[in-house]
Amino acid sequence: MNYATILVLPCILAMARGVALAQLSAQEFNISTKKFPSTFRWGAATAAYQIEGGWDQDGKGESIWDYFVHTDPDRIDEHANGDIACDSYNKWREDIEILKELGVKLYRFSISWDRILPTGYVDSFNQAGIDYYVEFVKSLLEADIEPLVTLYHWDLPQALSEQGGWLNDSTAERFGEYARIVFQNLGPYVKLWATVNEPKTTCTLGYGRGEHAPGLNLIGDGIYQCSRVQILAHATAYHILHDEFPEFDAKISLVIDSTFNEPWDPNSDADIEAAEREFQFNLGWYAHPVYVGDWPQVMIDRVAKRSELEGLDATRLPPWSEEEIKFVKGTHDYFGLNMYTGFAVKDAPEPEIGTPSYDSDKNTDTRFRDEWTLSIADWLVLYPYGLRGLLNYVWNNYNPGEIYITENGWPTHEQLDDDSRVVYLQAHLSNTLDAILEDGVQVSGYTVWSLLDNFEWARGYTQRFGIIEIDFESPNRTRTWRDSARWYERTVKSYCLVETCYE
Repeated sequence: MNYATILVLPCILAMARGVALAQLSAQEFNISTKKFPSTFRWGAATAAYQIEGGWDQDGKGESIWDYFVHTDPDRIDEHANGDIACDSYNKWREDIEILKELGVKLYRFSISWDRILPTGYVDSFNQAGIDYYVEFVKSLLEADIEPLVTLYHWDLPQALSEQGGWLNDSTAERFGEYARIVFQNLGPYVKLWATVNEPKTTCTLGYGRGEHAPGLNLIGDGIYQCSRVQILAHATAYHILHDEFPEFDAKISLVIDSTFNEPWDPNSDADIEAAEREFQFNLGWYAHPVYVGDWPQVMIDRVAKRSELEGLDATRLPPWSEEEIKFVKGTHDYFGLNMYTGFAVKDAPEPEIGTPSYDSDKNTDTRFRDEWTLSIADWLVLYPYGLRGLLNYVWNNYNPGEIYITENGWPTHEQLDDDSRVVYLQAHLSNTLDAILEDGVQVSGYTVWSLLDNFEWARGYTQRFGIIEIDFESPNRTRTWRDSARWYERTVKSYCLVETCYE
């Protein structure tokens, strides 16, 4: 499959199947009747702040999200917070029993940095935090479930945020110190690591638009410095694991989120170019330094040109030194990919020179097609063909060796009969299987987002991504299986997306 086909084919398929998208009928998606390879690893995913609760329990420090939600509750829908969330800090044994019943062999979860180092500095080391995660990981292994451990899923210690957070180069050093402690204690048990989850989201929404913690509005410059420091943090942890702990023989990589970006008009060269620019200012922003070296050239050129026209003495995109490029390049053992949705991208007129902005630097017009089914989240549509396209894009542009789909999911309200989620998961997994069997993409595993309903950041508990429902009104945080959980259980155990598969 050549590059042009990768970019345009999902667009053609989507337009041809618009009625199916609108009706959410799985029958219209041509679900594969073939089995997944026996080596494929089924799993589920969560994140510490979103499920653990216990926000000040057993010596845990304050994170930027603790501070963010407590100082201004209006920032979150219905004034929600993660103080208790799913109470998984105390109910983790029940969660493991659910994982066992599902039959998954992979569980992606994150460690709360401030539970290990309450201030982010090594002199605040909290043994209770380490003991908690060691016991949890050992119990997963006893249940024949492999942990995929994320070191950072957005809960930066507040004390480090007050020193500049991800705008301060020293935070990369602090991250390395934290990672070393985690490797020393969990390394004998963990073979799959992720460093930083979705750095683009942290930088764009946390440092650029002010919608997430720490709530800064630095859309023209701070987001670029944030990305630089998070990439350095990732590379620092990668080198520590492989240089200082080679005996663990573990794999580690960054987790990058991306939409699939198709041209609005697949016959328009301008729209094809705009779709590629959307890729480079999102996926390439983080993948290019790690898998290729340096920022994507289109980012270097456009930010430099607009910075010059804005009257600045230097580009707003911090240049990498040659030493830094060498330090970052190649720091991957797989590709961690989060994918939820897609865009149709149009070319746009060049924005006037004014207030510096990432959006003006990128200069794309992103849209949903009318025939795409919108979820209850205004950023997410049902577009399963995009996952196959994205897998091919990553495989052919970054040569990662193997890919793990580390997040993919669909929000609903509280109902247990969540047929729309089943349609979403089934169709996305079918496109994953097509990418494996027909396109030769090495997809090693899939961790559905999410195991449990959880705190969905600024949306609080108004959007439910869990295949397991959580009763947040109950002190017990009662867990109840949704229809999608039973469907996923059957799929995991049969390696088959439909009732009957053919080898």
